[in-house]
Amino acid sequence: MYVVVEGPIGVGKTSLAQRLARRTGAELNLEVVEENPFLADFYKQPGMFGFQVQAFFLLSRFKQLSHLWQPGLYRPEVVSDYLFDKDFIFAAMNLRDAEFDLYQDLYRHLSPRLPTPDLVVYLRADTPELLRRIAKRGRPYEQEMKPEYLAELTARYDDYFRTYAHPHLIIEAEGYDFVTNEADERAIFAQIDAALAAAPTRKP
Repeated sequence: MYVVVEGPIGVGKTSLAQRLARRTGAELNLEVVEENPFLADFYKQPGMFGFQVQAFFLLSRFKQLSHLWQPGLYRPEVVSDYLFDKDFIFAAMNLRDAEFDLYQDLYRHLSPRLPTPDLVVYLRADTPELLRRIAKRGRPYEQEMKPEYLAELTARYDDYFRTYAHPHLIIEAEGYDFVTNEADERAIFAQIDAALAAAPTRKP
């Protein structure tokens, strides 16, 4: 089993992934965010630090995911709080011209070498809810994030999953408080279980 929880900034990906991994006994794979040395500068000057941010995330995420499926090793059960393709979604927003061309070249070489998830859970929420959740978790470098940026990001995620060709489940996160409400948590788990049961069985 390889399940990914994905969605825009602040929607609750990590919280849900942690709960799902704990419930299933799967290995938990979390993206490296705070360790990106360019992230704080990017939020202040996105035009200057966009490529550095995206290149760090691309290589970091590739190393993490490729380590989980080394040739000849038993395929583990994994729950991850990011999809490798998320990096391309952000890069398409943040990079231009020659920088984006160079990024795409890197992405095209790395992406085919990683496995496709059995299921992607797309948590989505509108901008006011994302801003509320971002403020609540209190990361300093996120507090001045522009509503327009989050709105565009959500629109790009919506476009991506509108044509995503593999099993996925869309959940409107605003309707659930799965962190403090056990009934909401169970309701989401029931949807995930049903989606996994309906997904095609992958060969090892």
